[in-house]
Formats: sequence, C-alpha cells, structure tokens
Amino acid sequence: MSITTKSPLAPDTFPNLLPVAGVEIGAAAAGLRYKDRPDLMLARFTDGTVAAGVFTKSKMPAAPVDWCQQALKNSHGRARALVVNAGNANAFTGSKGAKAAAKTAEATAEIIGCEPEEVMLASTGVIGEPLDVSQFPKFLARIHDGLSGSMWKEVAHAITTTDTFPKGSCRVATVEGRPVVISGISKGSGMIAPDMATMLGFMFTNANISQAVLHAVLANTVDDSFNSITVDGDTSTNDCVIAFATGKNANTELITDPADPRLEDFVAKFREVATDLAHQIVRDGEGAQKFVTVDVTGAENDAAAKRIAFSIANSPLVKTAIAGEDPNWGRLVMAVGKSGERADRDGLSVWIGEQLVAENGMLSRKYTEALAADHMATDNIRLKVDCAIGTGSATVWTCDLTHGYIDINADYRS
Repeated sequence: MSITTKSPLAPDTFPNLLPVAGVEIGAAAAGLRYKDRPDLMLARFTDGTVAAGVFTKSKMPAAPVDWCQQALKNSHGRARALVVNAGNANAFTGSKGAKAAAKTAEATAEIIGCEPEEVMLASTGVIGEPLDVSQFPKFLARIHDGLSGSMWKEVAHAITTTDTFPKGSCRVATVEGRPVVISGISKGSGMIAPDMATMLGFMFTNANISQAVLHAVLANTVDDSFNSITVDGDTSTNDCVIAFATGKNANTELITDPADPRLEDFVAKFREVATDLAHQIVRDGEGAQKFVTVDVTGAENDAAAKRIAFSIANSPLVKTAIAGEDPNWGRLVMAVGKSGERADRDGLSVWIGEQLVAENGMLSRKYTEALAADHMATDNIRLKVDCAIGTGSATVWTCDLTHGYIDINADYRS
C-alpha cells in the first residue's frame, strides 16, 4: 500500500541535520517492495567508532535483532557500518533470515573493509516473507561510491514503511567547551508500543566517549523517550534504537564515566534528540489527527504511574473519544481503574487541558464541558490524572484512533 497523505501533525519541513564527523551516509532504491523510492541505506563510520543498542523485548525477534545483539558482543561494541532496509522485516523467516542477515553483513564488510560483526543491521516491513539479499552487494557498492555526510533526508526516507514523512532531529552539545553534533533519524507509524515498537531509531555523534558511556546514556534516555510512546499498543519484532559515537574531531580526551560532569550538556541534548524523534513517530501515527500527552502524578511510584499512563494512552475508548473530540472524562477514570495499580477513588483528580474536570473522586463544581470540548477540538491534547496515593509520576505520548488506522492496516500488504 502506498501512503501518500502527509500527517496533519507532521513538521512543515525536514529539519537541518548537521554532518557528524566520521559518519558518511547514502541510500538507493533497491526495489525491495516500493517503486521509485529509496529503500536501502548504508552508513559508514570511521575506525574507532563505538555502538550501543536497545532492542525489542518481543519473544519473536527478527534476524537483524539477533545479529546486532550478538555482533555487539563479538565486536566489543565496535562498529564500522550500518545497513537498513525497508519493505521486508526479515522476521519469522527461520534459517533463511539468519543467512540473509549474515550475507548482508559479509557483503558490507567486504565493501567497507572491516569485520562482519562490525556491521549493524536493521529491517522493517512485512513479517514472514524471506528477504532476498542477492542484489544487496550491487546496491551497497553503488551507495558506497556516493556516500556523503549530508544525505540525511534521503536515508531517513529510505527506512520508512507506512510513515508519511521522514523523521530527523539534530542538536549541538558542548563538551569541555567544544561543540559535538548529535544527529538522529527514526521511522515508525503503527505497531508502536513500549519496549520498542515497529520503529527504528539511529543516533550519531562525534562525542569522544567509551562504549560503556554510550550504552549508559542511551539506556537511560530510551525509557523516557522511545519507550514512552504508543500508537496502538502493539510491540513489533524488529525494533531497535542504535547509537554510534565516532570521537572524530571532538578535540577532547576520551570520557569513560557516565557520571562525568563534562557530559551534562551532551546527555541533555542527546535526550532532546531522542524525545523529538519519538514525538515525531507519534505525530505520524497511522491515521492520527491529534497528538496526545498523558501525565500521571500521585501514583505509588514512577513505574506504577507509567503503567497507569499507558492504560489511558492505549485505551481504544479513550483514543476514539479524542478522535471524536468528546471530553468523555469517565473513560479516563475507567482506564485508571483497569490498570491494576493503586489509585484513591475518592481522591482522584482529572484534568483536560488546563481545566480541572474531577476532584475528590467526583465531578468538579468548576467544570465547564464547553471549555473541555474546546480543548478537545485542538490538535495537541493534554490529559492529566492525579491518583492521590504517592509521589510517582510519568508522562507518555500517544495519538487518537481514527478510521484511517483501519484503512491503512486492513490494506497494508496489498
């Protein structure tokens, strides 16, 4: 299925992503599933680059996920290349899938001049169809001959499936008074839920940090960004976020402690890029018309707050009410109650936008439905619940559930 209508929540333009010293990128149309559009990307990294990844917790992981997890161990976190294809997930493909992944890494390693375990892989698309990689060496060589440091929009487009726009983000951080670049791309539109989703995220920086530091920063960042979004509550087989740090032109000594105060701005900017990319995935939710922020406070602890927030964000009744611009706050109360987490029924408070809807376990005397309806008519919805139990809090992001989601997913494989 060809998705041509750009999400109404999409940014006006693709952002300006700065080149990252030590990273060269490119893409090509390999004809894997789509016509006349790039669907295969290659990134080449300078020698000495380190990588860290966070992967889906699905019990049905795709071959590229297995490959990357083992490759990171075998290479001790070294990376020289990244290859991503769209249109075929290479998931649930048995030994054929494992062989396809190995052949891709071997072909890339020969072109780059590195070991296969220094090649990271990712795939996205239809599950259960064998991935034909027989033409990959030809296309990868072609991409390699035209690599540059600035083809961010092309590679962001090459990793998309039902996405309606390519996703990218960039920040410049300061480490020891010197600038380092963080540029990232992601894809995702449906099958989005925490523990990754049918989404891919790749972040690139020239910060001079150890692999252990990169992994710590990534792991701490993912929980409050990529793992705090949901479109439909479904966790996929391929999802990953992989970060690469080249150390090129950083002009600083190697930083080996994640708690090093010199990393304060870098960690903050890294988080900004990850959160921006995660938000763009939600803004491109299949059929989405509204971007929704769910805040939960007063829970027993932060983990409980997050489970309550996701109970709200994943509720079809809540999401369809948002699509219909109906301030049906009773559905929020329902979602809190079904979460399985503690909440004080007689102390619960609910907000729609800035308006207090319910307090002390009942409708607030200050509530005016017309004002709540006005907020529901906007395209940026904010819902808040205070559970009146403890100090736990969490924020997650989702979108509404419209008939467009059905249209896309009922016809995806055609």
